[in-house]
Amino acid sequence: MPNVEPLQVTDLFRTCEPASLQFETTTELKPIDYTTGQDRALQAIAYAIANRREGYNIFVTGDPGTGRRTLVKAKLEEAAMSSRMASDWAYVHNFNDPRHPLVIELPIGVGQQLSADLESFVEEIQTTLSATFDSPDYRTRREALESDFQEQQSDAMKKVHQAARRRGIRVIQSPTGLVFAPIRDGEVMSPEDFEKLPESDQKRIQGDIEKVANLLQESMQTTLERSREVRKKILELDHEMTQYAVGSLIVNLRATYSEYKAVLEYLDAVERDLVSHQEQFRRASEMGPAMMGAAPELMTSKNEESPAARRYRINLIVAHKPDGGAPIVFEDDPSHARLVGRIEHRAEFGALSTDFSLIRGGALHRANGGYLVIDAMRLLAEPFAWQALKQSLIRRSIRVESLSDRYSFASTQTLEPEPIPLNIKVILIGEPRHYYLLKAYDADFSRLFKVAADFEDTFDRTDSAVSDFCRTVAKIASDNDLLPFDRTAVARLVEESSRTAGDSEELSARADYVSDLAIESHFHAERRDSRNVTAVDVDAALRSKEQRESRLRERLEKSIERNVLLIDTDGSETGQINGLAVLQLGDYAFGRPSRITVRTSVGAGKVIDIEREAELGGPLHSKGVLILGGFIASNYGTSAPLSLSATIAFEQSYAGVDGDSASAAELYALLSAIANVPIKQCFAVTGSVNQLGEIQAIGGVNEKIEGFFNICEQRGLNGNHAVIIPRSNVRHLMLRRAVVEAVEQGKFNVYAVEHVDQGMALLTGLDAGSRDAGGEYPPETLNGRVIAGLKLLAQQRRSFASGPEHDPR
Repeated sequence: MPNVEPLQVTDLFRTCEPASLQFETTTELKPIDYTTGQDRALQAIAYAIANRREGYNIFVTGDPGTGRRTLVKAKLEEAAMSSRMASDWAYVHNFNDPRHPLVIELPIGVGQQLSADLESFVEEIQTTLSATFDSPDYRTRREALESDFQEQQSDAMKKVHQAARRRGIRVIQSPTGLVFAPIRDGEVMSPEDFEKLPESDQKRIQGDIEKVANLLQESMQTTLERSREVRKKILELDHEMTQYAVGSLIVNLRATYSEYKAVLEYLDAVERDLVSHQEQFRRASEMGPAMMGAAPELMTSKNEESPAARRYRINLIVAHKPDGGAPIVFEDDPSHARLVGRIEHRAEFGALSTDFSLIRGGALHRANGGYLVIDAMRLLAEPFAWQALKQSLIRRSIRVESLSDRYSFASTQTLEPEPIPLNIKVILIGEPRHYYLLKAYDADFSRLFKVAADFEDTFDRTDSAVSDFCRTVAKIASDNDLLPFDRTAVARLVEESSRTAGDSEELSARADYVSDLAIESHFHAERRDSRNVTAVDVDAALRSKEQRESRLRERLEKSIERNVLLIDTDGSETGQINGLAVLQLGDYAFGRPSRITVRTSVGAGKVIDIEREAELGGPLHSKGVLILGGFIASNYGTSAPLSLSATIAFEQSYAGVDGDSASAAELYALLSAIANVPIKQCFAVTGSVNQLGEIQAIGGVNEKIEGFFNICEQRGLNGNHAVIIPRSNVRHLMLRRAVVEAVEQGKFNVYAVEHVDQGMALLTGLDAGSRDAGGEYPPETLNGRVIAGLKLLAQQRRSFASGPEHDPR
């Protein structure tokens, strides 16, 4: 294979030349949202919005910060202006069954009008009823009924008294009621005188008293019947007067809402109920304005609205703006109650009660006829919320139900409101893992969310994309009241976006990262009293961010510098190599060198992964180690039997190890141990290897190179320090300026290889060698030495197998 040369400076970092940007500052640009490269997701959203069939709700997937929410909002606002499917919704009292409040659907704007009209109606009816029952006409008619009754009652009593006098009996009013006593000579006879009368006279008087008592009983019975008739006539009079008072007000309401059948039916029920309960209004009126309309058994405190006042109003739970288009609701706290609504209770005389006026709508009510946007993770984290949303979509209706009513052991008054028909488009925003988990484990998910809008996390760094990126920076500056960014600053932001994407040929779709960096760059520009943000300020922001987040990285590097963690950067060692790993702490990632060692002995051709044996190795790492055995067997097994036992270990590794990005380094160390050829410790290696010996791409290549560079820089760069990476990772290189400058000065190098032979040639200084016509490697080559090492192990194994009886001594 050809010799591998160090990568050129231009390979390590793709610059964005400020001169290539056709502006001086971002004030010259038209701001736009960060929508570049999201055509696939936008087309999916547009399709789902246009498709009004059941189940075409949307699950928006993608990494946080890629502008998912912003773009969804923009598309929904565009669609909402052409949609008029929403309605106002109100709950009203059910006069036949108060536990089941009724719902009324009204056109947008009519709900508020009806609410205001009924508010005025309740106030007017209270005033009107009070005036009606205080009117001379009512008093005259009622007094006439009462006077006639009193005259009849008086006449009846006169007849009783006359009959008693004829029989010599006097009717006397006592504290216990009416009593009868005989009279003699115009005076009431005492009990002693009565006892002195002959027995025949006593019997006669007692008979007369009994006759008068019977007459009085008949009179009282007649009076009671007349009283009922009078009360009935007075009630009829009250109903007549109430009908007259209410009728004129109801007529006006009926005329106003003649187009709405549900309102007319409700007004009819209000009229009937008012006439039936007019006595409650009168009693409340007599008790003062604060209790107007309340029945004695329903009285509340003076600071509260009376039940009668609530009874004839509406509970407008949804009222939209007439010119607002279809509603768009972003629910950031999607609990069960905030989604489907709740039923509140009030404390009255030590008990909890409720009525239709305490029904509270939720996000589904507000978004009905439009769009509801919810964060998937927050929804799934709320108890019962996901199930409530699913049931509402399946039933296509909203049922207001409080969890406290369903699961509480306390007995409280509750309601079962009439369900509201649901016509809505739900958009869930989540990460890909949320989407695929729901799709795999929830049978209802696929039929409710038929459209997935998948947002890209990176996109190609084309001239058009860079132009849009610049305009996005202009919008960030405008929205956050930042100083203008000159083109040097924007060019640095472009470069940093590629670094964040981990690819020199792409830009990151994370608009939030660009925004945060732009704001911090503005902060540094202000401290310099600069009129514009420049590249100097962007670099200062990057350094500040690195300084804030790098405490753990610096402690780790200090441990290596103090030889607490053993890493060699000079000399040569057999079966030992510097591998590279990436540690991810939140959004901050950094590279960490790790010493990998391999030891070989006579055995049965098995490569032992110490990390796996210690249960510290993940499945991907174990797979990488098994591939090493496959490569050794296929590449060398035909020349020499595999009679080795090899152990591979990450030294001073106290946590789990996973991934196959160290498999190339492990193979290099294994070949070094078999061939007994030392590896230069000035190198660090990263890369994955397959059974063919091809070096494959890995992640975090920039952080890994920089991690080893930091250690070498602390110890003093000597021009020999270098990192070997896969050739396929070259496009991903966007290294820090310090690394690029060190390479430019010849103090540090980066090599890219495609095959394990190229890597071994760099690490050992030996040519890997090629097989000759007979299929053998030249003995002086690296592969020849590997074959020799394997043959030696095979010979030792045969010697051990022959036993001491075959010893020629």
